[in-house]
Amino acid sequence: MITLASDCLLFELAGGESVPFSADMISVDLMGETALWFDPDFVRHAAKAVFHYFQRELGRQTVTLAEFAEALEKVLRGFKPNGPEPSERPTPSQVAQSDLRRLASDSGHGCELFFFPRLRDELRQHLQQQPRMLRFHGLRGCVKQLVGAQRWTARCQVLEEQIVAYLRECLSAEVSQKELALVVE
Repeated sequence: MITLASDCLLFELAGGESVPFSADMISVDLMGETALWFDPDFVRHAAKAVFHYFQRELGRQTVTLAEFAEALEKVLRGFKPNGPEPSERPTPSQVAQSDLRRLASDSGHGCELFFFPRLRDELRQHLQQQPRMLRFHGLRGCVKQLVGAQRWTARCQVLEEQIVAYLRECLSAEVSQKELALVVE
């Protein structure tokens, strides 16, 4: 028997066969009016989050395609009621963005101690503008820079998860508005 890669899940198809997929291999296409509600990158990140939920939170190695689709639908449905209608998509001024690589280099090479307070300050500055979406990009590069790694390692994975969890915690502690989306990529 061949061992499943640590970053893969087996997806059971309707025909009974199982196919291994990693989070990066998942592709989701929305059709009809639903396609107008969500940005393709948002859907891709939501699919990755559902993938990691099954793999890490539930500790599963196998998931049916129907289970995955149902969980993704539930996640997307959670964003739809408060989300913008197609004619009301957030404008660029309603999206606050930060480059995590810049924050890492501002904090000094390999210095997590200064990075996390700097990240919280950046989040607070953006929240003063009352955006509808907070977007932090450059996560992988930031993590590798802070760890001082050329290649992705287990230490990188741990720090990546810590940064995302920290942003979620800070956001829940700071935000009183309901219509705010956080995207970390």
